[in-house]
Amino acid sequence: MPAKIRLQRHGKKSYAFYHIVIADGRAPRDGKFIEKIGTYNPNTNPATIDLNFDSALNWIQNGAQPTDTVRAILSYKGVLYKKHLLGGVTKGALTEDQANEKFAKWLEGKTAEVDAKKTKLGDAKKSVEQNRMAAEAAVKEAKAKAIEAKNTPPVEEVAVEEEAAPVADEATPAVEEAPVAEAPAAEGEAPAAE
Repeated sequence: MPAKIRLQRHGKKSYAFYHIVIADGRAPRDGKFIEKIGTYNPNTNPATIDLNFDSALNWIQNGAQPTDTVRAILSYKGVLYKKHLLGGVTKGALTEDQANEKFAKWLEGKTAEVDAKKTKLGDAKKSVEQNRMAAEAAVKEAKAKAIEAKNTPPVEEVAVEEEAAPVADEATPAVEEAPVAEAPAAEGEAPAAE
């Protein structure tokens, strides 16, 4: 059975960390291996990959079969692209200088992409932090105003009430009793004595 390039799990529960190893296809996942060629940490963003490029390329050229995840890692790091370019050199489609130039150009573009992603994530993190701090400051200010309003004695309200009371008395005119008009005496009745 051919050699396989696969991940070997390490790390804590819910915090996996992997070694990229060359192992016999019949060996258990975390068991015996031939060579460790790198590490893979999916817990960071972007994922941290430390790979021995030359060793991985050598094993791929000699027929080692990568698992799906390792194939994605090797593609991300450019091992599969380098193998493709070297295949073109052996067939005579490219010279070695052209292949190296193409790979250097690809690697430069890939590095720029990764750096842009890291910068974007860093900026987003700073933006979230600034928004959180601004919201926290607004809440703190609102609480301070509420405490100040609660602790301020109601002196102004008492003064307003005292001033309002005399104004209210002056505004309402006193009700004067209207004189009662005497009704004319009817015939046969005696006038009312006063």
